[in-house]
Amino acid sequence: MERINVQQLVLDMDINWTPVIAATVCGTGALYLFLKWRNYQKIQKKILNARKRRDTSLLQAEQAVQQFKIRSLEVNKNLNCSTEILMESVAQLEDIKSQKKGLLYGVPISIKDNVAYEGHDTSCGVVSKLDQPALVDSVVVTVLKKQGAIPFIKTNIPQGLLNYDCSNPIYGETLNPCDLQKSPGGSSGGEGALIAGGGSFLGIGTDVAGSIRIPASFCGICGFKPTERRISVRGISSCVKGQKSVSSSLGPLARDVESLALCMRALLCQDMFSLDPTVPPIPFNQEVYESSEPLRIGYHENDGYLQPSPSMARAFRETKDLLEKAGHTLVPLQPLRLYHVFHELAFRGIMGDRGHTLISHLKPGPVDPCLRDQYIVLSTPGFIKRLISVVLKSVAELWRQHVNIEEYIQEVIAEWRRLNVDVLLCPMLGPAYNFNYCGRLTSALSYTSLYNLLNFPAGVVTVSTVTEEDEAQLSQYTGAHGDMWDKLFVKAVKGGVGLPVAVQCVSLPWQDEMCLRFMREVEQLTAKSKLTRKH
Repeated sequence: MERINVQQLVLDMDINWTPVIAATVCGTGALYLFLKWRNYQKIQKKILNARKRRDTSLLQAEQAVQQFKIRSLEVNKNLNCSTEILMESVAQLEDIKSQKKGLLYGVPISIKDNVAYEGHDTSCGVVSKLDQPALVDSVVVTVLKKQGAIPFIKTNIPQGLLNYDCSNPIYGETLNPCDLQKSPGGSSGGEGALIAGGGSFLGIGTDVAGSIRIPASFCGICGFKPTERRISVRGISSCVKGQKSVSSSLGPLARDVESLALCMRALLCQDMFSLDPTVPPIPFNQEVYESSEPLRIGYHENDGYLQPSPSMARAFRETKDLLEKAGHTLVPLQPLRLYHVFHELAFRGIMGDRGHTLISHLKPGPVDPCLRDQYIVLSTPGFIKRLISVVLKSVAELWRQHVNIEEYIQEVIAEWRRLNVDVLLCPMLGPAYNFNYCGRLTSALSYTSLYNLLNFPAGVVTVSTVTEEDEAQLSQYTGAHGDMWDKLFVKAVKGGVGLPVAVQCVSLPWQDEMCLRFMREVEQLTAKSKLTRKH
């Protein structure tokens, strides 16, 4: 049989294929554009529905505002710090009137967006998590209700949570109540803004690299990151679920340390231990918290990675002097091998999957300006990422990473034991940044992320405000390296006169009460000093 010459057959047919091909290309292009437009419409509809739910809840809350007797709605109008009002709280308010029990009886409490509340989204600021309301309350919300508290509002976060700004394409940008031209910090930024603005007494946030402590510092309140798993994280949403190198903790934010301690005391109860048996059944140790014995305090003014801003350094020195005058012993204690630890253990651990998990949540929707620089870096081709040595290439390498972290934790604990220190005092990142610098300055997280890696409890106490002299000294700031990141840090904190400045207090794992006791000491000495200066 003769083989058919396809090419000759086509030529013999004498067909002009040009318009056919052109029509096919145009049709394919039109279909692609149509599908892209359709997907865009779906995304916009999701965003508009989420905003509509928030606006509806705000309207309902305004109608019931006399029952709340708080300023949250007015604060939200000024700062845009809420993602939704929890109208179930009105019914809960009626129910608890007949019960009158619990350590937090009648206390309205705000909760971060990613804390599950039945019937409401835990969006994490990404479109991919919209229209997926929680089926049940998180453990922490359940326990709060059992203690008589009234969760009444969910608060804003940055897109994807791995950023210490507070803006996303769904709910917009949250402002700092201390200065509307500044960021409130993040990722618990809505909590920091709402509490500092007077719209909530007590709030619940999460902290993976400073996400409770940075908003507390930027907004001038107190925040506490407990030891990981001291409080249950069941029902807490994330865009990087499964990352274990740098631990995330759930903890409280408030305007004073006593409120933080009260919240911890209320949460560390049998209800939580029963609801989540993976949490060690360790009740709050009131005796340790109330102790007045002199402390042996480790300290460092500069971690060697980021030179503190002038106001950070001054606030630290003033606090150190107050502690020494009060009879405590101060002992120099520098972080060990911080360069290696920050890059090879902390940063490499968080981004060990090349950022694929986070990117997968960002891709379905628009990327917020506060995250744009991070997104560009995470989206670079694989060969560039290999050049910056971020990627963990195998399970064996991941296991080795975890071993290295464990060994580093033991090394740091041994140094604490050698110096016989009870707690650590160090600077806290601040003052509040100008907008859109947080995503460009991950290098500034050395003071906070270290204690997530170590899994040490850490808290923030506001002790001062930026002075004109602090601001003037910024012009002489050279940083630890004099590189572009140090110059960017100056631009980020510029214009901060009058903004709050904090210090950070740290203790060993499971000694959360000791950390809070130290925070209370700093708070009381600062208040006494301010009162003395006034008179």
